[in-house]
Amino acid sequence: MSIIVPVKDGKVVDETASANSLSQATKSSNSALDKEAFLQLLVAQMKYQDPLEPTSNTEYISQLATFSSLEEMQNLNASMESQQAANLIGKTVIMKVTSTTGASNVVQGRVDYIVKERGKLYLSIDDNLYSLDDLDRVIDDDYLDAVSIAEDFKKVVDELPDPNKLTLKDKSDLEIVRKAYNSLTTYQQQMIEKYYPSSLKKLQELVAKMNELDKTTEGDNDSADDKNETEGAGSGDNKEDNPKS
Repeated sequence: MSIIVPVKDGKVVDETASANSLSQATKSSNSALDKEAFLQLLVAQMKYQDPLEPTSNTEYISQLATFSSLEEMQNLNASMESQQAANLIGKTVIMKVTSTTGASNVVQGRVDYIVKERGKLYLSIDDNLYSLDDLDRVIDDDYLDAVSIAEDFKKVVDELPDPNKLTLKDKSDLEIVRKAYNSLTTYQQQMIEKYYPSSLKKLQELVAKMNELDKTTEGDNDSADDKNETEGAGSGDNKEDNPKS
């Protein structure tokens, strides 16, 4: 098949218009051929075909079928993209936004709603619109809660004394932290172990140290009780051996 342009008096007629038509037909985002560009190319092909070698009807039907398939695929992609954006409502997301100066900024927030403008989908976060193309990741609510709990756990453990400076006065505060940790879900405990292993290790050392202090205190109390019992028994014997007259 040949493609020609009209020639008059040895000059190409409307050369600029035909060039612009072909140029616009090949333009699309990411150098991909969209349905509008495909249609423009097909029209240009029909308009400037060689009358001595015309394109067969079969070939046109094949190209139209290809165009139809392309349009269906693009409509399907648009529908899937809209569904994906709708599923993000209420989710916490992280957006990587590139400014006009080329600087990259990270925005994290909850998606309030979505809006479509000029064929593009935007996410509303804190009353600002961000393109769906800038979506970097979606954060699960359970993950977000677990990370927040892990951060709070670290802060609380940091306020506790070092194991070598632990005293019985700290027993109440330590017991509160220990019970709070034991009440967490396995997933939340795993998050603490993953991000703050040193804080978890400190808590374990503090609990072990407090158990040692408790045992030492119990041992001292038992010794004192044994001593008092011994002294009491000795005094009674003396009274019986040395009764008063």
